[in-house]
Amino acid sequence: MMKNRILKNWSIIRVVYVILGTMILVQTAMNREWLGVLIGAYFVIMGLFSIGCASGNCAIDSSKNPVQTNKNN
Repeated sequence: MMKNRILKNWSIIRVVYVILGTMILVQTAMNREWLGVLIGAYFVIMGLFSIGCASGNCAIDSSKNPVQTNKNN
């Protein structure tokens, strides 16, 4: 299961999360900014394991959430 999450369904956004997270992690580790290391690690983990916005779960599906209109106008 975890192997499939890491190896399959890669998208551009997942690659961007991993690359930018790695850049943040390396730069902040070199500067010994430990809070930044945690933030960089968070983004790398999101990209690697396809969780959060990296998996596309942040978008709202408009077909499931119909817009309510006011019919009294």
